[in-house]
Amino acid sequence: MKKKTIFIIISLAAIVGLFFFLKANFANEMYVDPTILTIGPLKINWYGFLIASGIVLCYMIGRKLAMNEGVKDEQVAEAVIISVLFAIVGARLYYVFSTWEMFSENPIEIFMTWHGGLAIHGGVIGAMLGLFLFTRLRKKCTFTFFQGADYAALLLPLGQGIGRWGNFFNHEAYGSPTDLPWKMYVPPQFRMWGYENFEFFHPTFLYESVWDIMIFAFMFWIFKNKRKKFGEMVAYYFILYSIGRFFIEGLRLDSLYWGELRAAQVISVILIVSGFILLYLLRKFGTDSTFRIGEEKNKGE
Repeated sequence: MKKKTIFIIISLAAIVGLFFFLKANFANEMYVDPTILTIGPLKINWYGFLIASGIVLCYMIGRKLAMNEGVKDEQVAEAVIISVLFAIVGARLYYVFSTWEMFSENPIEIFMTWHGGLAIHGGVIGAMLGLFLFTRLRKKCTFTFFQGADYAALLLPLGQGIGRWGNFFNHEAYGSPTDLPWKMYVPPQFRMWGYENFEFFHPTFLYESVWDIMIFAFMFWIFKNKRKKFGEMVAYYFILYSIGRFFIEGLRLDSLYWGELRAAQVISVILIVSGFILLYLLRKFGTDSTFRIGEEKNKGE
């Protein structure tokens, strides 16, 4: 039996199993614990495990794509490490900025990330900054900022799609109460203040996870078949992810606010506009993606 056939069979079986797993959980017939394993004082949570799994999977795929374009293997690993560190800092700072009233009286809490409080938009900004600095400061870097940003933007939706399941296991990031057929049961201890008497809510984690995986599939096809300029994946990510996030954010109960506006929706609008502008500028002035920058640099060494 061909590997492709085996992969399809396993994938279909996994989808069917996931359907019944979710069905049982959403109907309050099964409870999932946020913790996978406890060894003494050490706790391994589903959230952290899924985030780490997403990063590793994206690294493995991105490494292969980058090396195909002449990027050196060790530089892929270095760039990922730097970008992830900057992403964590950015995600935390964005959250602290958006909820400063929570930290103003006890600033030491800013450093206690294990208590929760990371924002994806801050993580994206931080990761891009880290990547930009890496391409500017790394000697004999075999890829440009926009070339590297393409790999990150292409794979980010896949990582987000996986990471969102951490919200499911944490019983968080759900939407407003609903009676829709796919409503999700939330245990009483995880219900937000003011919603204690409601049992079923929108599974917004699932909405975003499905949207992210769809974006990844579409962008991967674009990357392989239609990409013309370095940086186009960044533009597509800004546009596509932000469209979905804008509408999904409107359902969530735990949104960060800037005044009367949901922060994620404000950023989404800005990124959609920025994405279209960036796509236009890249098509007009950008570097042709068929030009193997890494290979050209390697020839001169």
